[in-house]
Amino acid sequence: MKQFRSALVLAAGLVVAGFASAQQVVPAQSSIAFTSKQMGVPVDGKFAKWTATVAFDPKKPEAGHVNFTIDTASATFGVKETDVEVPKPEWFSVAKFPTATFSSTTIKPLGAGKFDVNGKLTIKGTTKDVVVPMALAQAGGSTTATGQFTLKRTDYKIGEGEWADTSTVADEVLVKFKVVMTGVGPL
Repeated sequence: MKQFRSALVLAAGLVVAGFASAQQVVPAQSSIAFTSKQMGVPVDGKFAKWTATVAFDPKKPEAGHVNFTIDTASATFGVKETDVEVPKPEWFSVAKFPTATFSSTTIKPLGAGKFDVNGKLTIKGTTKDVVVPMALAQAGGSTTATGQFTLKRTDYKIGEGEWADTSTVADEVLVKFKVVMTGVGPL
């Protein structure tokens, strides 16, 4: 069994051929957070559970890909009363849609360690094209990707029924990320 697992790991490594080495995300140093506004007041939250696969060479960004799978049940505002509402059908409908996903379609270099990552974002069964600006910084063998983008929650049916009114909970949600990786080639 151990040899079989080793063969699978080797095969997975071959899939990312052409890259200096397979990238590994460091979850303990990474985060996906969001800020919405309720009655004009910013409210911060985060996703506690998510996974990512990254194959990216800064010298050949067009050959790279980035995929995220987010556990929607892990969304938290840190307030018990709010957190029990988030899984309900009006918001993330976790029972029906346990994950949200992002899958890149193209990565465009902008210079100076900056890139536009175009892709498909799927939340609650709705898929939209998004452009995610990303900046890379390298230090001590790790690469940190940071960025933010704004989405409209009503485009994804987040906050249905009485919560569809954007005068109480704003339509725009700022999504912020910090993803620390190892194995990325030099910028």
